[in-house]
Amino acid sequence: MYTPPSFVVDDLEALHNFIQAHSFGVLTSVHDKTPTASHLPLLLERNSGQQGTLVGHMARENPQWKTAADTEVLIIFHGPHAYISPSWFGDTNVLPTWNYVAVHVYGTLKIEHDPQRLHDIVRRYVNFYEAEMPAPWELESAEDEFVTQLVAAIVGFTITIDRIEGKSKLNQNHSAERQQNVVNGLRQRDWSGDVEIADLMQRTLDQPPRPPS
Repeated sequence: MYTPPSFVVDDLEALHNFIQAHSFGVLTSVHDKTPTASHLPLLLERNSGQQGTLVGHMARENPQWKTAADTEVLIIFHGPHAYISPSWFGDTNVLPTWNYVAVHVYGTLKIEHDPQRLHDIVRRYVNFYEAEMPAPWELESAEDEFVTQLVAAIVGFTITIDRIEGKSKLNQNHSAERQQNVVNGLRQRDWSGDVEIADLMQRTLDQPPRPPS
């Protein structure tokens, strides 16, 4: 991912937090020079491997797992994004741009076929995504035969993270005054992502400057 120094995010805990908050990723692989992608929720095991491990599953009928097994894959996690109008900068010689936050993860995909392991993956998905529900649904509330059929229809996988890249493009290459003008402009508009990007920009502006390295 092309990332100028102003936009680099290299703090592993911050990258992990982002993945967990935006866990619906795009799993991409290449077979016979043809790219393939699947949109999947993914769980993060922070303490597995040096940089963490992703755990997921896909439909057994999805052909991607057969060609992606034991190959390097790229997973893209998207955060909020917003169009930035040059009229907000309050200055001349500026151009339209797009602000966004994203994390790219690289690793080798390993397939999990063991039914007990698949059952555990499904349970972990349920527990993770139901945790914030007022009355969390539990996998055990479904009939055993139904769950067995579900598990038979999927394959699981793990991806030990070999490389992780974070990019937070929030106009850090502009003056604080320009950045604040953009924040104010975003808060006056009502497009998807505007408030989230404005909040992230304001948080960055409010942070004390880093000491020189």
